[in-house]
Amino acid sequence: MRRVRKDIVADIAVFLGAAAFSVLSVDGVGATVGPVEQAVGAAACAALFLRRRWPVRLAVVLLVTGWFAHLVGGPTAVAVFTVAAYRPLRTTAWVAALAFAPLPLFVARGPDPDLPETGSAMTFFVIMVGSIGWGLYVRSRRQLLASYAERGRRQAREEMAREMHDVLAHRLSLLSVHAGALEFHPGASPAEIERAAAVIRESAHQALDDLRGIIGVLREPDGAGTADGAAGRPQPTLADVPRLVEESRDAGMRIVLEADGTAVSAAPAASGRTAYRIVQEGLTNARKHAPGAEVTVRLAGGPARGLTVEVSNPVPAAAAVVPAIPGAGQGLIGLTERASLAGGDLEHGRSGGDFRLRAWLPWAA
Repeated sequence: MRRVRKDIVADIAVFLGAAAFSVLSVDGVGATVGPVEQAVGAAACAALFLRRRWPVRLAVVLLVTGWFAHLVGGPTAVAVFTVAAYRPLRTTAWVAALAFAPLPLFVARGPDPDLPETGSAMTFFVIMVGSIGWGLYVRSRRQLLASYAERGRRQAREEMAREMHDVLAHRLSLLSVHAGALEFHPGASPAEIERAAAVIRESAHQALDDLRGIIGVLREPDGAGTADGAAGRPQPTLADVPRLVEESRDAGMRIVLEADGTAVSAAPAASGRTAYRIVQEGLTNARKHAPGAEVTVRLAGGPARGLTVEVSNPVPAAAAVVPAIPGAGQGLIGLTERASLAGGDLEHGRSGGDFRLRAWLPWAA
């Protein structure tokens, strides 16, 4: 509705401007303007309300009419501008060729610069150049803004995909590990079964809650939410890493946390959130690919040296490798993109007998 109202106001302004231009340019005609030409000029101004629907047809009709009626100069300039701003370059070129078709004949006649008609014709050609040039500028600017908007939407989709993977992969891997334990240990004690079932239930509940939050963002108007969940939902920070570690320990993982207290408590929110996701993905990968191995998580840094995050674990023997969980490798790709967007870098791979995931992030966003 707002867009329609804006277009109506613009059309009225264009109509009044073209009418004023035609009236003010009467003195340059050098001849008396009869009632027929006045009616033609008024009709040309009124026809501008059709410029959004039929811009090319309107421009062609007004250009041809302008060869016989001076008062359509203003409406013609507006119509040509509309074509240049909203139609393909090839169409604009054809309209421009029609607009400047009389120019060679005008020059060949050797016009007298002292005649009013000569000044009027030169003014018309200058206005056509300005209208086409301004229309092309508006068209280029609109395309540039559209490309920025599309880039923003693409980045938002990529960020949403990373968040969905980081949030859900952690929960679902916990669920998969404990379900697998029940499958391969049918003789487990009732207490062990109860504990595993509780973890499965809690992981499933939290996964659904996280997924509900992400879907809520997709349903919100633009800008009303964040990639992590609905607007106002608390975001993870580096201070949440100990809780994340305890949660994984409860699931049976052996984890050594070596954390610089200053880094954990004072890290900026943006860098801390990225670091949290890195630790989360590192623990998820260790749980998938090195079950039972001891995992070391190191957090260190400060304002002068940035934030360093490292997750490492021994590489298991080939016989101990479990079947891959679907989606393997996507998390590391997403983490690399996430670290790069934060202004840092991330590396991963074997280092001796360990698999190491290490990232450096700037202290300030």
